[in-house]
Amino acid sequence: MASTSTDAGYVTDQEYTRGYYAELNPLRLRLLLLNAGWIPPVIEHACELGFGQGVSVNLHAAASSVSWQGTDFNAAHVAYAREMSRAGDVNIHLADDDFAAFCARDDLPMFDYIALHGIWSWVGDANRRTIIDFISRRLNPGGAVYISYNTSPGWAAMLPVRDLIRAHADVMGSPVGSTATQLEEALAFIERLWQSDPVFARAHPQLQQALAQFKSQDRRYLAHELLNRDWTPMSVTQLGNWLSEARLNYACSAQPLDDLDGLQLSSSQQALLKEISHPLLQAATRDIMTNKRFRRDYWLKGARRLNSLEIADFIRREHIVLLQPADEVALEVRGVHGVAALQRLIYQPLLEVLSDQRVRTIGELEKELHKSGVTFNQLREALMVLIGKGVVMPAQSPRMSALVHNQCERLNEHLCRQAMLGAEMGYLASPVTGGGVSVGVVEQRFLDARRAGMVQPEQWAEAAWSVFMTQGQRLMRNGKPLTSEEENRQALIDQARHFMHARLPLLEKLQIV
Repeated sequence: MASTSTDAGYVTDQEYTRGYYAELNPLRLRLLLLNAGWIPPVIEHACELGFGQGVSVNLHAAASSVSWQGTDFNAAHVAYAREMSRAGDVNIHLADDDFAAFCARDDLPMFDYIALHGIWSWVGDANRRTIIDFISRRLNPGGAVYISYNTSPGWAAMLPVRDLIRAHADVMGSPVGSTATQLEEALAFIERLWQSDPVFARAHPQLQQALAQFKSQDRRYLAHELLNRDWTPMSVTQLGNWLSEARLNYACSAQPLDDLDGLQLSSSQQALLKEISHPLLQAATRDIMTNKRFRRDYWLKGARRLNSLEIADFIRREHIVLLQPADEVALEVRGVHGVAALQRLIYQPLLEVLSDQRVRTIGELEKELHKSGVTFNQLREALMVLIGKGVVMPAQSPRMSALVHNQCERLNEHLCRQAMLGAEMGYLASPVTGGGVSVGVVEQRFLDARRAGMVQPEQWAEAAWSVFMTQGQRLMRNGKPLTSEEENRQALIDQARHFMHARLPLLEKLQIV
């Protein structure tokens, strides 16, 4: 296949998406491990294997004192990631080695934290053995691993279809065509196949919705998901067998909503799980119950348990911040069985306390909520739900935020300037959260105009509109592009005014501005 690396079978002519993954943030790792009853590592050196466009690794390096290393063998990814790191002048070292070369290096430090997002599913067994050996040799005792991967229960029916898409690209795709062309041709073939009413489609009716979603999904993501030579969803028990060779033990999910039984499981399912004491068997059973497609997990080398008093003591010292206006937080959460309402008697007073976006310790929150009758355990669970919803994040101490403020500012200035030049990367670094915060591309253009001395939202809107005009783009409303120049200008003015009054004060509290 002309569009993949000849030795790795990995798509390289399609750059991966510029996404940010909060699960990689060491602050999130620390709080979730504490909540699960484990002693977290003190992280000084961290490594991300297969960092893609380098968004997460750069934002985490800029917004913390952690020294990050990483590798990705897509040269375009590394060039983009290095450009970001130079702009922020952060403590980061990024290589363009393949895993075998990088993991064999003898000039790397011992790491306290190693992260892999998605890569495990997209490499073959030879690379998996290399990664396991690397973790074995380079992860400190007590260190943590984050790993996300496709899981077999939710992907089982899709496996033959994915194999057919890959085979079509190999056999029918143009030998000189791009991955993008091969992907579109293969997807068109699958659509025609489904129109022929195959028995397989009747046996797996849920695939119709999954295939329909392909039409709206980012083609860069789909190319890596569907056209890499290696693509292996596996169960958590299979992964556990691999990681046991590096002496890793399962700790907890990096998405706290996954572990909330009342949200994800029926009463009979909860009763059955309580009969299972083995953590991996319990996790694998849960995945069958919920038809899990993608897992995001933390693992520990030399996992050490805390007792209940220690857990509460450590958690009370952790810092928390709200990421959006309190009145915009929906008091509901979606689980496997639909939408569940959140208890107003707990969440309303909590959000009222957090509404000023001031960083607090969880112990301070506990004291402030005592008068509302909210217990520590209720507060602890509510914070896990709000972290899972993405509206609350662990925060750094004010002292640490001050230490990294300047490098975050440098990186953010660079990213906002790139947004004015047409780049699309919707995150900026926050010294408060120790990582990335969602800031839309249009908002970044407003910020760049503001840094250039423009003070009125109408001026910010005009600066942003100049980029849209240059690129021949239009704003969208209700899924349809605005056609006239007047409509586009007015829509940007409305956005800029809302940004000034609602979003800008929040970004100032998060020290992004």
